[in-house]
Order: sequence, then C-alpha cells, then structure tokens
Amino acid sequence: MPTGKVKWFDATKGFGFLSQDDGPDVYVHADALPEGAAKTLKAGTRVEFGIAQGRRGEQALSVTVLEHAPSVAGRQRAAKRRNPEEMELIVENVIKLLDDIRDGYAQGRPPTRELAKKVSPALRQIADEFEL
Repeated sequence: MPTGKVKWFDATKGFGFLSQDDGPDVYVHADALPEGAAKTLKAGTRVEFGIAQGRRGEQALSVTVLEHAPSVAGRQRAAKRRNPEEMELIVENVIKLLDDIRDGYAQGRPPTRELAKKVSPALRQIADEFEL
C-alpha cells in the first residue's frame, strides 16, 4: 500500500489531498478516512492508503493514520518547560513555605503578608509549569 503525508485537508468541505512518498498527489474524501479522523487530520500527518481510479484521477481509499503531524503548540510548550533540576528546587522551596503556613494555621494564625508574597509567585510558577 502506498504511504505519504496529508498535503491539506478541509474538514468542513470533507476533502483534501495526500502527497505520496513516490508518486503524484492523490485526492482524498472524508469517507475514506477512519471514523472521527476528518476532524483531526492535519497537514503533515503520515498515512497509508489504497488507490482507486476516480472520475478525475487517482483517489485514496481506506486511509490509515500512521503518525500524527507534530504539534507546533506541543513543541513550543516543550521549549518553555523548565529543566527538572530547576523545578526540583522550586517545588522544594514551595513545600518549605507551605509547611510554615501549615504550622501557623496549627497555632491559630494565618500567614503573614510577607509570607503570602513569597508563596504566591512560587505557586503560580508551578501551576504555569503544569499547564504547559
């Protein structure tokens, strides 16, 4: 079976084109895709497919997704991630600060404004890192 990549696919129109690894571009209709793939199919996705002669040329049949296209957003998130050693220090410091807060609550006093100003940015950094 031929393999290639999605050249482009318009989910609203329900068709697009595949670039064969060794051959001309092939028309693909949404009916030839696995169920639900039409909504997520993006340019660059590696596919395997059969070919049949259609009214206007070659047409892809029984498309199988081999490998999804790399996500630009995923690469950007990975590039922004802090290294594990740096995160270890941040988490360690936050744990110490939260221990101080817990001890204060155990003694019936809420955290001071100074302590809250230290903890808030550290918690935000950790939360931002988890959301990446």
